[in-house]
Amino acid sequence: MLATFLAGCTTPSRYHVDKDYGPSVDLDMSEVKDVVPKWEPYSAGGNKTPYTVLGKTYHVLSTSNNFVEEGIASWYGHKFHGHLTSNGETYDMYAMSAAHKTLPIPSYVKVKNLDNGRTVVVRVNDRGPFHEGRIIDLSYAAASKLGYHNLGTANVAIESIDFLEPDRYVQIGAFSSLDNAKNLAQKIALWGEFDFRIKPENGIYKVQVGPLKNANQSQDMMTLFKSNGILQPLVVFDQI
Repeated sequence: MLATFLAGCTTPSRYHVDKDYGPSVDLDMSEVKDVVPKWEPYSAGGNKTPYTVLGKTYHVLSTSNNFVEEGIASWYGHKFHGHLTSNGETYDMYAMSAAHKTLPIPSYVKVKNLDNGRTVVVRVNDRGPFHEGRIIDLSYAAASKLGYHNLGTANVAIESIDFLEPDRYVQIGAFSSLDNAKNLAQKIALWGEFDFRIKPENGIYKVQVGPLKNANQSQDMMTLFKSNGILQPLVVFDQI
């Protein structure tokens, strides 16, 4: 929503609509399945922090783990349907997604309608809502499943679905020859004391430095290797 909100400043066609709206007929969304949560790295787009909208500054959280919140949920539909979300995906009002001001993108949250007890699981891939007093904007489908699409808003509780982050490495080479992989590993030993591994995968030997503690350390490693002639280091994650 943030991406489309900002785009709307120069392309106002969809902003002549004062009030968002859903389908022309009241569709049954009860069969739309909740998203299946999975660990994902946070996207390059949509996680700038801090950012400012309508004169107010927001700070994106470094993690969604242990996040809980209660407040008013709204929903968004045709006004943004088919336009880009903050992380560059295409908003689909019939998918189970949401916009939040500070959760990292993407995140998965369970949303409970405190007015009727219904719950859904959605994937946060957008920024917003920026109306005062509202904590989350759900897609039309999610709002329908929670039973408030005809009401506009609902009292909700949000709870993050947490994952352990897998080990992170910087991959600096991949070879069909084990000897070549060992040679690179010996070369980087001259640049400093690194933990590294040679990981065989489908006949390819991947030279990877790590595990690393966080994204900042990964970036520092990428900069170091590029300065020493490794032109395309790549951050990779162990499968979980």
